Amino acid sequence: MKVTLENVLPGDIEKRSFAIIEGELRSRGVILPEDRAPLVKRVIHTSADFEYADTLCFSDGVIEKALAAIGAGASVITDTKMGYSGINKRVLEKYGGQAYCFMGDADVAEMAKKNGTTRAVAAVDKAAVMEGPLIFAVGNAPTALIRLYELITEGKLSPALVVGVPVGFVNVVQSKELIMETGVPYVVARGRKGGSNVAAAICNALLYMLDETRGM
Repeated sequence: MKVTLENVLPGDIEKRSFAIIEGELRSRGVILPEDRAPLVKRVIHTSADFEYADTLCFSDGVIEKALAAIGAGASVITDTKMGYSGINKRVLEKYGGQAYCFMGDADVAEMAKKNGTTRAVAAVDKAAVMEGPLIFAVGNAPTALIRLYELITEGKLSPALVVGVPVGFVNVVQSKELIMETGVPYVVARGRKGGSNVAAAICNALLYMLDETRGM
């Protein structure tokens, strides 16, 4: 079998990748809403999974609301260090925001042990008392989404955005459906698929809609 490689300069690899994605979407007959297209395409770019064009769900006006929150200095709380590491913090900080992951904090571990919960639940509780607009980017722990649902429905928390994309099997599908019932702005990957890389990709897509320079 003869292998033919494309001659693409390093700086053009991402641009070429997005061109391939756009071409394949067209061949599948997929027409993305203009406001959501950058986000969906970045998730496909991260995962090489075109099913996200169908499974990513958006609340009404979520892109506009999320961009406004970031512009107002929103904090982004992730449920994994991987998700935290993947977010472009230069751009986030440009707008006055910070990224946080509390999963490894000693007080979170102590709270989880004391209350008999997961660390993800304790981390949500720690984040819930923070001031300013809050964006929760959940790519791993359905228990984090379930706790967010509880706090929202109890009137104790009103996130600016919930990115609900945990991956897995136990309570993953159910936790995503719960978030879509809360009335808060959300981007959810319906079904079992997701992951910390997808959560970070969604956050970055929003950041790059505000700052195409990526903070450089």
